[in-house]
Parts: sequence; structure tokens; C-alpha cells
Amino acid sequence: MKHFGYCLVLLSFLITFPIVAQEQLSFLFVGHCSQIETAGTQVDYRVRQLNMSAYNGIWIGGDVCGESMLNYSTIQHIDTVFDLGNPETHWTLGNHDARNGNWEFYEEFTGRKTYYAYSSNEITYIILNTNLVPTNCNMINEQYEIISAVCDTIQQSKYLILLMHHGLWRDIPDLPPPATYAHSDLIYWNANCDSVNTNFVNIVYPKLVEVKQRGIDVFCVMGDMGASKKKFEMDSVDGIHFLGCGLNENHPDDLVLIFNYNTVSHELNYNFHNLDSLLINN
Repeated sequence: MKHFGYCLVLLSFLITFPIVAQEQLSFLFVGHCSQIETAGTQVDYRVRQLNMSAYNGIWIGGDVCGESMLNYSTIQHIDTVFDLGNPETHWTLGNHDARNGNWEFYEEFTGRKTYYAYSSNEITYIILNTNLVPTNCNMINEQYEIISAVCDTIQQSKYLILLMHHGLWRDIPDLPPPATYAHSDLIYWNANCDSVNTNFVNIVYPKLVEVKQRGIDVFCVMGDMGASKKKFEMDSVDGIHFLGCGLNENHPDDLVLIFNYNTVSHELNYNFHNLDSLLINN
């Protein structure tokens, strides 16, 4: 078991951590980073070469390996790359991570459920498990309760960041369908079990707009990309930021996201970076 006891649970869902005494923070987001030649057992060799200690947090966009939790040895490997027990490492499960079950491996190495909220340095995160379906009603309803509770009560944070694997953003005002740039377009994804109409645009997005209207900037970041489009970057008509990127088959144009955050001015900026260029400068 790894790194339990680092967190304080507030309101039964919000994991908080002491503020880091550092003015400039940097966060790396990487999605769809499986190494295709290793029968689903390893992370992309380029990601393994990155200096992870250069970042204050690692955000993993899912599909870390082709079969991330089929075997215990694979998640052990993932842990050596990303330090899953670090409270600033956040992993939103992809379908290749979740499809073999064994989600208890995730809980063992991270000390968290596969969906949770977390806050540090005046940034609040919601990490979604977008693999949940209404047959997992207890879990999907609990995840929605987390979303609702955070959006209803968030006050001190300057930013709300939702990390997700799949493309859930169908019909968001001003955004094209996820099918035009992502690997997935979950038209029928439901946020809870109340009805078949509880999709992202109907009951999650309005909550994000309310948060934005209270002066808190909102980002949705997803990792199920890379095969065709290498990045996605658009704002909705309501000012919610939607971002995505992912790797695919060691392509030289593969991109990752790096967020830079000033804890004094509370400015959060991001840029897409070519993964190979980071290896050159590593």
C-alpha cells in the first residue's frame, strides 16, 4: 500500500493538501501514452525519458498502457513512471486502463477512488472516471454528487479543472462534436442514473457555467486524442476552456500540455509542446 495518510478529507469527498511554498509551479498533462510495441504493458518510451521531477504535478489523461490493469506488474511499471501515490499526480482512467477491471490496483497505488475532488494552491480538481455507466449506478451517482458539491460550494479557488479521458462535450455551445478531433464521442454518456438525458451538456456544463459566473476560471482537459488531431483548444460561448491532446504510435508531431502557475499572482497559463522537443531539452 502506498502513500496513505497524506490527505485530509473535507465534506466526505474533497481531498486537500498543504499549499506548496513556491511561487512558480509547473504541471504536465499527457494523454494516450501507451507504448504499442509492448503488448499493452508499458508507457511510451519517450514519456519514460522525461524528467518528471521538473514538474510540480503530473496529470495523466488515460490509456496509459494498452492493458493498464490486466496485470499487477503493469501498474507497478506505471507507478515507476508517474509516482501514482504523489498527491499532485492525477490519473483519469481511459478505456484501456479500465476495461480489465482490477480497479483496486488504482486505489492501492493512488490512495484514492477512480473519481475524486482535490484542492491545492487555490486550484480545485475534479478527476472523472468517464468509463462509469448506469450499470454502476452507485458509483456514477457518487461521482455526480462530487461534481455537484464542488460546483455548489467552491469559493476560495481561483481555478476549477476537470480532467477526463473521453470526449463528453457533444453539443457544448460553439464547440464542434468530439468525433471531429477525438477518438471518442460519448453521445449517450450519463452523469447520473436519473434519466437517459443526464449527459454532460445538460447537467454538468450548466454547473460549470455557474462556477465561471462566480469569477472562477474553468478548464476541461481530456486525453483521448492523438490518432488524427494532435490538439484541441477552444472556449465555449460561456467562457469555459476546453483542451485536449494525446500521443499516438510514436508520431513526431505528438503533443503534451504544460501548465505554468504563479501562486502569488494566480496566473495560470498553458502551452502545447512537442514531446520529442522536450526530450532534446531534457
